[in-house]
Amino acid sequence: MPPPGASSRARCVNLGVHACVSLGVSLHDWIPQSQSVLIVGATGTGKTYVACALGNSACRHGLTVRYVRLQRLLNELGLARADGSYGKLLASLAKADLLILDDWGLAPLADRERRDLLEVLEDRHGRRATLVTSQLPLEHWHNAVGDPTFADAILDRLVHQAHRLTLKGTSMRRQDTENKPRKST
Repeated sequence: MPPPGASSRARCVNLGVHACVSLGVSLHDWIPQSQSVLIVGATGTGKTYVACALGNSACRHGLTVRYVRLQRLLNELGLARADGSYGKLLASLAKADLLILDDWGLAPLADRERRDLLEVLEDRHGRRATLVTSQLPLEHWHNAVGDPTFADAILDRLVHQAHRLTLKGTSMRRQDTENKPRKST
């Protein structure tokens, strides 16, 4: 662990190392084996940071990585359907060695979004690695999908046999704010 008084950046870097170790696998294992990694935890605990650190490491090992917030991806897919580039976007997502979906479950999925997400995950399942971050505990993911049949199909491709990491602690953003000296007026 970083020494007391170390910056939150140092704590976050250390968290990333511990997260990789606690997964019990290296990049050379879970990405080539097309496995999933699920990172859950409260707001500000470092989920996105760890996901991006893993993505950065994958890039440094010559792998292709695509990071996207889930809601933004679902919006992209809707626009791609409208302009005729839907198939091309799906193919692009399917090719990335690692797809990082950040902020799973922030909002309920609409019917079209469920269908799009299933298409993305179906194309990747058993072929490419996927990493998902979420504030929601895993036991709430089924409800976040909305439709029980789609939830079963989506989560079957994502959750089973996935490496799971739960981050705990207080928000690093709050710690950053509390550690900064206040400006006097």
